[in-house]
Amino acid sequence: MLRLLVGLGNPGAEYEDTRHNAGFAWVDAVARELKVSLVPERTYFGLAARANTAHGPVWLLEPQTYMNLSGKSVAALARFFKIQPEEILVAHDELDLPPGEMKLKKGGGTGGHNGLKDMQAQLGSAEFWRLRLGIGHPGQKDAVAGYVLRRAPAPERELLQDCIHKSLPVLPLLLAGDLDKALQRLHAKPPRPKPPKPAPSPPAPPSGEPAP
Repeated sequence: MLRLLVGLGNPGAEYEDTRHNAGFAWVDAVARELKVSLVPERTYFGLAARANTAHGPVWLLEPQTYMNLSGKSVAALARFFKIQPEEILVAHDELDLPPGEMKLKKGGGTGGHNGLKDMQAQLGSAEFWRLRLGIGHPGQKDAVAGYVLRRAPAPERELLQDCIHKSLPVLPLLLAGDLDKALQRLHAKPPRPKPPKPAPSPPAPPSGEPAP
């Protein structure tokens, strides 16, 4: 069962709608779905909310420490409530997926993501769940820093919002801890359209009449 949902991003108006704030956008949508409001919590260095669900209470958290110190916020809340790494899901921007795609995974590397690096260091474990929200890659490694901190163009933002919208029906499975089924639902490809039916053959001419 998940007990903490984290969205990664940077605080401040200048970072709103930047690619690096995809995780914030996801947690904002989850907060609306669960009908809770995130409020400043100085003890946890972030914006937080507690939601009561059919599967028990769950915390929502948006660290306000800036990305490279995200783990400071996550670890503070997790330690206070004795939440284990495997009970945490973090939503974050993912360079290795195109805009509009998302993947759910447990553990693994950080892919150079500073927020994930600090979470792993502060929690002492990589065994938390990640919801990877695709933002695409600029094509050159030295362009990544500027790319993630820029506001995405409208078509990309629409793809991200569509991605977030598609993830919300899977939220009950995530909260119940049925993560294998959630993974299957999130990764399912849309069914292929059925091929058109062949046109019916023209009726045979009556007996004794020549065919046209």
